[in-house]
This record gives sequence, C-alpha cells and structure tokens, in this order.
Amino acid sequence: MNDLSRKEIADGLCRCLAETYVLYLKTQNFHWNVTGPMFHSLHEMFEEQYQDLALAADTIAERIRALGYFAPATFEQFSALSSINEESQVPPAEEMIQLLFEDNDQIVHMAQKVMEIAERSHDGPTVDLLNQRMLQHQKNAWMLRSHLEAPGPAARLDKTA
Repeated sequence: MNDLSRKEIADGLCRCLAETYVLYLKTQNFHWNVTGPMFHSLHEMFEEQYQDLALAADTIAERIRALGYFAPATFEQFSALSSINEESQVPPAEEMIQLLFEDNDQIVHMAQKVMEIAERSHDGPTVDLLNQRMLQHQKNAWMLRSHLEAPGPAARLDKTA
C-alpha cells in the first residue's frame, strides 16, 4: 500500500473514530437519562451499545496508529470530524431511539465509503475492521428500529388454529 492510500484510509478511519466517539457519548447520555415505560429495556440496550462503542473506538484508534498516523483524541477534533450531532437536551425515549437508529445507520454508510478505499488499496485488516463495525451498527439499528415498530400480524398469536 502506498503512502497516499495509507493517508486516505487513515483520514477515513479518523472520521469513523470521531463518529464512534460522539455516538458513544450520545448513547451513554441516553443510558443515564432515559425515562418512561421502556426504561429498563432501553437502559440495558443503551449500556450494551455504549460499551461496544468504547471498545470500537480503541480498536479504530489502534488501526490508525498501525497505519502510521496519530488518532484524533480531543472533543474539539471529534466535533470537527463527526457529522453526528450531540444532544444538548434530554429527548423523550422514542426520540432517543430514533436518533440513535439514524446515527447507527449513518455510520454504516460512512464506513462503507472508507471500506471501498481500503479495498482498492488491498488493506485487508481495515476492510475486516470496517466489516465488523458495519455488522454491529446494522444490528444496533435493527434493535433500535424494533422498539419503534408496531407488532405486525406475525407477532400475534393465531387463535383460529
């Protein structure tokens, strides 16, 4: 892999790291502050998700370092690199779910773009890392979306059988 490709991949991973860290903070905020009838399930789900994001941030930062670049590590840098918005208010639980769903989906799309660069550069370790992250964010989005969906016909018991 040439230096230009390495730099382009590292820059993309820096954006991934920033998105991951901002989402980590947002998810932890919602974990601490969620209220309402779904409190228990959301509190636990948000905790699982922010713990995964903390580990992911470390893994992404270490990959940036392995490529020979310094990882962003300040709130100022993360804010400049991330397109995920922090939440200054405490929204209702359903809005928390919707916001986190959208943010996880956004990270999947951004990671896909970085992965395409890594694939062109034959950077297997970064491709593997991004595949794993996309898989996790897709799972998180599914879990979140499932809290917003009304039960469909398959969720009801068939009383005629």
